[in-house]
Amino acid sequence: MLARREHSRAELARKLADDATPEDLQAVLDHLERSGLLSDARFAESFVSSRAPRFGSAKLRHALRARGVADEIIAAALSAGAGSETARAREVWRRKYGAPPTDRSDYARQARFLQSRGFAVDIIRKVLKEQEE
Repeated sequence: MLARREHSRAELARKLADDATPEDLQAVLDHLERSGLLSDARFAESFVSSRAPRFGSAKLRHALRARGVADEIIAAALSAGAGSETARAREVWRRKYGAPPTDRSDYARQARFLQSRGFAVDIIRKVLKEQEE
């Protein structure tokens, strides 16, 4: 499993739970971490770098928490690989719409789209306001 892609410890434990006793599973996971084959930090960095161009920090943070990654590791991965949140939101908006909102309902639709991608409200306002000007 680790040859295909990085996994978090919790994710790998869930996948292997049916195949081993809890004690054996913990021993295997500990061995993999000691040998450097399993790393939550490496998983988080890989996850963020592959998804950051499409999603905001809030969505990335939520997805990493759901995969069992600790908050400290999440914060480090987001600060290291996220780049400018505003620039990413601008690029996501440009790919989807490319034209400024024409009325309030169009503005709301574009804002909801960016919010569903995990971007903060202040960044969404900034991006959409730039497009109107």
